Amino acid sequence: MNFSPIIIGTMRWGIWGANHSIKDVQKLIEVSIQENLTTFDHADIYGDYTTEKLFGDAFSKMNVNREDVQFISKCGIEIPCSNRNYSVKSYNYSKEHILTSVEKSLENLQTDYLDVLLLHRPSPLMNPSEITETFGILREQKKVRHFGVSNFSPSQFELINDAFPIITNQVEISLNHTDAFYDGTLDHMMLKNLQPMAWSVMGNYFTEKSEENERIKKVLENLCQKYNAEENQILLAFILKHPAGILPVIGTSRVENIIKFRESLNINLEHQDWFKLLQAKNGNEIK
Repeated sequence: MNFSPIIIGTMRWGIWGANHSIKDVQKLIEVSIQENLTTFDHADIYGDYTTEKLFGDAFSKMNVNREDVQFISKCGIEIPCSNRNYSVKSYNYSKEHILTSVEKSLENLQTDYLDVLLLHRPSPLMNPSEITETFGILREQKKVRHFGVSNFSPSQFELINDAFPIITNQVEISLNHTDAFYDGTLDHMMLKNLQPMAWSVMGNYFTEKSEENERIKKVLENLCQKYNAEENQILLAFILKHPAGILPVIGTSRVENIIKFRESLNINLEHQDWFKLLQAKNGNEIK
């Protein structure tokens, strides 16, 4: 399917972050679409199971053709909170849980279908046969068009994909977190000719003080001048340069940042500059 080159993450739009009003959410949606960023990333658990409804209430009052946007959602994590009577955080990929979760997401988002459903995190107890059977039901019912996973290893991906074709793996990737470059995750997606998605694309650069981030900052200062860009734009351009065609999920809740991130698509980091950033992250010469 066709995703927008940058995916708009909604996790912080509700009570887990900005606690936006319906009007605020409508503005974020409006600006995203104006910037041709039409893919929105959700999960049932966001905002203690409330953010999908916030988004749905906002979107339903807008004059936007549903076929012009793409809704991604995730299921499988159970978190104890005021909206769910779970005694412990757990993962659940039973047929009943997946079907119930999708029905609730459709109700909250006020849509007839999800463009993509992702399994949020792998579970030691997941049964691939039960999962793929459930995917088949959802596809036959036309409630989900495509399926994928999130935070899965290549072997866990294949447990599902071997019986039912899935289209992506959404994993953590940032300059601070480059494991996917080396552990086979991105190689696997490239072998499958599939585009991975990346979450937490700013890493901890803006939230933590560390020697690593101090090294990165020194390099970013020069690159920001060279490319006439801001730090967050360079950090996103670092991910966008990878040949896997990574689709970054930006978790901003601010309109101005959506515009800035869209502008990152115009930044093509030079080869040496990309490796300067990687060297700064590692703290030593590339081996």
